[in-house]
Amino acid sequence: MTASPSPTPAAPLARTVRGTGPGLLLAHGAGGSAHENWGPLLDDLAAHRTVVAPDYPGSGDSPDEPGARHSLDELADRLVAAADDAGLAGFDLAGYSLGAAVAVRIATRHPGRVRSLLLLAGVAGGSRQLRLRADHVIALTGHPALWADHTLTGVLGRSWVDALPAERFAALRAELAAAPVPAGFRWQFELAGRADVRAELSRVTVPTLVVSTTEDGLVPPQQHRTLARGIPGARLAELTSGHLPVLERLPELRALLTGFLTGTVQGARIGS
Repeated sequence: MTASPSPTPAAPLARTVRGTGPGLLLAHGAGGSAHENWGPLLDDLAAHRTVVAPDYPGSGDSPDEPGARHSLDELADRLVAAADDAGLAGFDLAGYSLGAAVAVRIATRHPGRVRSLLLLAGVAGGSRQLRLRADHVIALTGHPALWADHTLTGVLGRSWVDALPAERFAALRAELAAAPVPAGFRWQFELAGRADVRAELSRVTVPTLVVSTTEDGLVPPQQHRTLARGIPGARLAELTSGHLPVLERLPELRALLTGFLTGTVQGARIGS
């Protein structure tokens, strides 16, 4: 009998590495990249940690991998491999949106590597509505004007959008319509729609801060609260923002993230 060939090892993910000191691994969201989701914060985070921010396949500087069926397990292993390549034995871990589910999977699949966990606007899973929202986003990718309006009405927060000056609103609408769609957009949103980490939340044993974006129309606050309720001892902090706090509430987000790393932001516990 001929032995089956061994699977080809996955290529290393492109990543940004910045700063010195203890490690901090960042997991970005669906349709984004390390630079898009974390870029304005990297210098601040690098003042406290050696930051490793990988790009998923088809995002940022990581090439697409046509035909691959990506999973939370695979992304978790490849992000840990990026930390290994940067020389990080252990690390704090922050995950945004889909990246929050990836971060939970890292914490349960690679116990002992993660020192603390921050989950921002995160996917917990188990929501039929979230799955439909992900499908809707995918369906809009061929319709730039509709995609722009969906982002303004269903992704960004109402308070922030309504406060925009008319000229800035019009410019942002045009920018969103003209923005390129990354090659990995579809599979990342498909994974965000089907990901479900609820059953493993009770196995997360590290200090955890969940940041809930309270005007989030893409990954609703109920998902964030599911994360906070399911992780023993987790704390919850709320941010008045839609799903893009790095755009809408950058100073407040910066304070939350750096405060978490330095131990000055704890958040509140919520009832189960």
